[in-house]
Amino acid sequence: MRRFLLMLGFAVAALTVSAQEEKLVLSLEQALEIALSENPTIKIADQQIEIKRYAKQGTYASLYPQIDATASYQRVIKKQTMSMDFGGQTQTIKVGSDNSFNGGIALGMPVVNAQLWESLKVSALDVELAVEQARSSRIDMVEQVTKAYYGVLLAKESYNLFQRVYDNAVNNNEVVKKRFDVGSVSEYDLITSNVSVQNAQPNMIEAEYTVVLALWQLKALLGIDLQRDIDVTGSLMDYVHIMDRGYDISQLSLENNSTLKQLDMQEDMLNHALRITKFANIPSLSLNAAYLYTALGNDGKFFKKEAWNPYSYAGLQLNIPIFAGNKRRAATREANLNLQNLQLQRENVERQLRVGIVQYLNNMQSSVKKYHASAATVDQAQRGYDIAVKRYDVGRGTLVDIDNSQVALVQAEMSRNQSVYNFLTAKVSLDKVLGDFDF
Repeated sequence: MRRFLLMLGFAVAALTVSAQEEKLVLSLEQALEIALSENPTIKIADQQIEIKRYAKQGTYASLYPQIDATASYQRVIKKQTMSMDFGGQTQTIKVGSDNSFNGGIALGMPVVNAQLWESLKVSALDVELAVEQARSSRIDMVEQVTKAYYGVLLAKESYNLFQRVYDNAVNNNEVVKKRFDVGSVSEYDLITSNVSVQNAQPNMIEAEYTVVLALWQLKALLGIDLQRDIDVTGSLMDYVHIMDRGYDISQLSLENNSTLKQLDMQEDMLNHALRITKFANIPSLSLNAAYLYTALGNDGKFFKKEAWNPYSYAGLQLNIPIFAGNKRRAATREANLNLQNLQLQRENVERQLRVGIVQYLNNMQSSVKKYHASAATVDQAQRGYDIAVKRYDVGRGTLVDIDNSQVALVQAEMSRNQSVYNFLTAKVSLDKVLGDFDF
């Protein structure tokens, strides 16, 4: 039995290690789906909506009658004394009972209250604002995850590029060593080849660390275990086809921009807040009713049945504001200024957003031009590298020529990859401003 349990433990441990070592390979769509469901920021935004909805329910509850059970007890320590004149003689009488009790049900509800009605509209807008803020959080998350995903692709492209440079240097070094052994090349060529290998290795190692860091940043945004081994699918070249799409700035609208939508909602809320301050000058009417029992008596009589007497009442209470030390006027002016400030803020934000649209479009157009230029350069640099290798093979070139042509090829490919990355990140930023994300 002990041996069986030991074997079972080893099997479970092996399965655990296997599950931990299983790599999670994600597409961009899968990464976004995980982020929108697992990231703590998104969960907080969703909970904020629920908080606002409960607050709205609490505000609406003010329209309903409020019923309370009330009770009070009072013990008289020293009774009041009254002095009365009877036929020229003053007599002193102590008034009251040692014990008094009141208990019963009290009801109150507003009948006419303009401020309360207007505050209900503010509560409804507050929920809408929370929903829009949650959408804004999702838009921000989509932008961050998408850029992080593209960052991983760029890091992998750079790593593959430096890996290829290192492999070429190693292969060339092996060829040079063989030729040196038979005396067909000089020691200088061997030293140059060895230096090329040593120079290529640090770049490859640094590129590898860049890939690891980019993947960690992506995992942090996705809200998954940082120790989980993940990878992404595709390459930057898979997105080249979208670079030739035209964008007409006159057709781009800020209608779905989340920041402007939130400012519009806040403006509506301030308009209602301004009306609330004005409605403070309007009379209010409320209904009050109660059914109570009272008991008065000295010790020994307090708990007798005949000591308890019911009474009830119902009535309307009218409150007419007259003067409050200019408090209401100051509140109205403050609300007006807040509204004007928000309107100026919205105008400034919209101007900045439109400037941002122009900037992103310019970056995209510039990236497209750089891509086409660097793509043509890559073809020429690749041909130059191939020629340099063949020239060296036939003894008409040098290793320096190969290194120089390879450096030119690497620079051209990095410029091409960077232009694609810059276009994609600018497009994501533009989509965020336009609010064009689908989730």
